[in-house]
Amino acid sequence: MLHAVETQPGFQYKNGAAFTWGQQYAYFDFTDKYTDGPGTTFQVQRAVFDQRLAEAAQQQGAEIRFGDAVCAWQEHDDGVTLTVQPEQGADYTLAADFVLDASGYGRVLPRLLNLETPSCLPPRQAVFTHIDDGIVGDDFDRNKILICTHPQYRDVWLWLIPFSNGRCSIGVVGSVERLGAVQEGDESHILRGWASEIPMLNRILAEAKWDNGVPFRHLRNYSANVSTLHGRHFALLGNAAEFLDPVFSSGVTIALHSARLAVNVLHRQWQGENIDWARDYADPLMVGVNAFRTYVEGWYDGSFQDVIYADEHRVNADIRRKISAILAGYAWDESNPYVCKSQRRLAALSEVCGTVKS
Repeated sequence: MLHAVETQPGFQYKNGAAFTWGQQYAYFDFTDKYTDGPGTTFQVQRAVFDQRLAEAAQQQGAEIRFGDAVCAWQEHDDGVTLTVQPEQGADYTLAADFVLDASGYGRVLPRLLNLETPSCLPPRQAVFTHIDDGIVGDDFDRNKILICTHPQYRDVWLWLIPFSNGRCSIGVVGSVERLGAVQEGDESHILRGWASEIPMLNRILAEAKWDNGVPFRHLRNYSANVSTLHGRHFALLGNAAEFLDPVFSSGVTIALHSARLAVNVLHRQWQGENIDWARDYADPLMVGVNAFRTYVEGWYDGSFQDVIYADEHRVNADIRRKISAILAGYAWDESNPYVCKSQRRLAALSEVCGTVKS
């Protein structure tokens, strides 16, 4: 489906990630990374992106039934029966040998099969919208997502993701203790208030149009986990299985990687191979998920932020290239010691960096 994405006009080119904290600024160039592979991608508006992928799937023979919801599951020795509820009309059933749940935040099978378990990450909430950014000055790179650490509360951060049409996605993430219990109608005041406390955002968004008809939204307790990634007749993909945190934009990466793993394993199973889904799917998938988890936890406890904002004398070019690879999505490259030994390496590196001041 790569061709469908590359030929879609209007997607914003992306080649890295930038970070700001107080007066500090740091960035990672994804073309300068440890792992071989593409170093560029796109920043997309999900409605257009998702529709384009759906059309590409249909062109390759997939049948997509928009608006139909799976509301019941019945398992048999040789497969499952799904009860489906359309937006209009009567419920109907589908028979399947195997089900891949790619329902994302809807988490269909985890809810139906009682697979949900508490996340290892503390509950947090996000408030977000799209603005007409009107960027001023020449110190903002539209080819990079901008992640902003709050000057005082390092566990509060904001994102600014530019699109090609003069708009940006902007959001703030923090605990209930920091942001308060966000209620419907409070989002604009909360988001604009936190953004005004970020020096760089306050400067480059001086002419932004916030009230452009795009609603302000919020999510709370978004981190999720499950008791198993697979069963006799199903496997969970992407956010349907586990969602960590939006800070490093790992959600789509994990979704696509899990899909690739699962379909390859399922194909081998249908070819008659004796498949162990834990060995062949869950364990390989968790290599990258666990690596991302290390850096998400390190972001919020400050140890990874210390690395990001450290000067080049403390974090040399080789180490930065290994970290850049992970941020670029190459979190399954076990030749990278910051993947396979993520906790140990981050702990040692953050100790070298010490506590960085904004």
